[in-house]
Amino acid sequence: MEVILLQRVAKLGQMGEVVTVKDGYARNYLLPQKKALRVNDSNIKSFEAQKAQLEAQNLETKKEAEALAARLDGQRYVIIRSASDAGALYGSVTPRDAADAATEAGITVDRRQVQMQKPIKELGLHAVQVVLHPEVEVEIVLNVARSAEEAELQASGKTIQELAAEEEAAAEFEISELFDDIGGAQNDEDEDGDARSNDDDRQG
Repeated sequence: MEVILLQRVAKLGQMGEVVTVKDGYARNYLLPQKKALRVNDSNIKSFEAQKAQLEAQNLETKKEAEALAARLDGQRYVIIRSASDAGALYGSVTPRDAADAATEAGITVDRRQVQMQKPIKELGLHAVQVVLHPEVEVEIVLNVARSAEEAELQASGKTIQELAAEEEAAAEFEISELFDDIGGAQNDEDEDGDARSNDDDRQG
């Protein structure tokens, strides 16, 4: 189907361009979202008549989007989730979760603006694109962790694997310290025992 774009559409074209798309894409997305019109004489005339108005609206919304982008770009949001020791989530983090995290922090984002190739299914730092306007896109980072403390450690640059290795090393160190203490106490007892037997021998 041939359509005329009413706004810039990523990977498709700029406002005013006539492009050919699959019928389903046009019917299910472009036309109902008012991003395009079918190409026919009346629609072309209609577009020409409202082109200046559309461009003005686009400029206005672009300015608003740019103002929002300045606040949102590069922001980091912590999302707490249950996960296995290996870092696999019990469930997943979706565009809705990202939008909710930004909105709770004071910047309203719609889940449809959040672009994820697929839901996030593991702990760690994940960069996510947010499309605020056809011509304005920013990146936010989701810090997915099991606790606020873990999120802080991840933010400092440590991976779940590194954290797990550190915990294991710390546990092994504690165990070896414990054995050293037990061994030391045993030696003290042995020395006490030897001293007593020597005293007994002298007294005998």
